[in-house]
Amino acid sequence: MNPTHVGLVAGTLTSIAAVPQLIKTLRTRHARDISIWQPLLLAVGVALWMIYGMLIHDLPLILANIIPLVCNAMLTALKLHYRNNGNC
Repeated sequence: MNPTHVGLVAGTLTSIAAVPQLIKTLRTRHARDISIWQPLLLAVGVALWMIYGMLIHDLPLILANIIPLVCNAMLTALKLHYRNNGNC
């Protein structure tokens, strides 16, 4: 496996890592087992990576951080939403 393939696999896996948790949270309509800090810190981290990619004009870095940013921002929002509804 060459370095490009390793990078593509790594980028794909880290990009979709939050998708199963997001789907489970949407299906069960509760987020009581999720720490607010994990998706919040990841959202901030990938947002900073995306901004860094924009600053250095690196399209793959920008694109690789869009999906995890959206997923982790949604998980954070769902955690807050379900906490306000008493389902957390």
